[in-house]
Amino acid sequence: MRITPLVLAAGLLLGTAACSDPKPAAAPSSTPMPPPTAAAAPVPPAHGCYDLSYQAALASTSDARPVDCSKAHTVRTFFVGQADTLTAGGHLLAIDSEKVRRQMATTCPQRFASYVGGNTEERRLSMLSPVWFGPTLKESDEGQSWLRCDVIALASEGRLARLGGRLEKVLDKADGRDRWGRCATAKPGTRNAHQVICSVDHAWRAVATVDVKGGPKGAFPGAKAADAAGAACEDKVRAKASDKLSFTWGWTPPTKAQWDAGQHYGFCWAPGKQ
Repeated sequence: MRITPLVLAAGLLLGTAACSDPKPAAAPSSTPMPPPTAAAAPVPPAHGCYDLSYQAALASTSDARPVDCSKAHTVRTFFVGQADTLTAGGHLLAIDSEKVRRQMATTCPQRFASYVGGNTEERRLSMLSPVWFGPTLKESDEGQSWLRCDVIALASEGRLARLGGRLEKVLDKADGRDRWGRCATAKPGTRNAHQVICSVDHAWRAVATVDVKGGPKGAFPGAKAADAAGAACEDKVRAKASDKLSFTWGWTPPTKAQWDAGQHYGFCWAPGKQ
């Protein structure tokens, strides 16, 4: 995610001369003065909840105030830490530097996996997802350099679901995977088919994923090649169908935009009941 640049305030140490008996002036010290240390900057609550819109949840910063986690909310914090803004030589990096962005984009997905549980496939098939935030410009000016990892759930395209109940290790259990799973109102790829969270009325459900091989240097392989990877869905859906000889399946490959965002797999679908 894009993070607002960190603007560092330069501190100046000012000395005052005291009046006393005349004495020879002291020679300037050759030892450099250490830089001033800022007071401990406040950080977001480690287990805060927020009521954000879909667009606000995808922003790089947020100045929204936490809400009571027992009340309606769409974003829940599961980890707060300090970004590593120092180089090996001890120089400060901007909060939007490549190193810091990479740290956030690595730390939060890793922490998310431990937080919600499940295996890689089960997390892919859920509508739960990690997002992360850095300090606002004002907070950066005050010397803050934290990173905040939050969890959201899509209710449908462009709309967040309300979060409720315990989310720690929720995907380790079948009822959690059912509640937060990825479903659709009709066969994906057909008219009036929309992806929705499985806790609402639905007709189809994503039951497996298939990795799509990238093109040269990992580039998007093209719509035709991505679609062809879906042939593997037939066997994956058959394995889960009650009738191995008569079943229906569907496939949605990643789009180029999804590929560029890091989704290098597509979804295998089956009717809600087979």
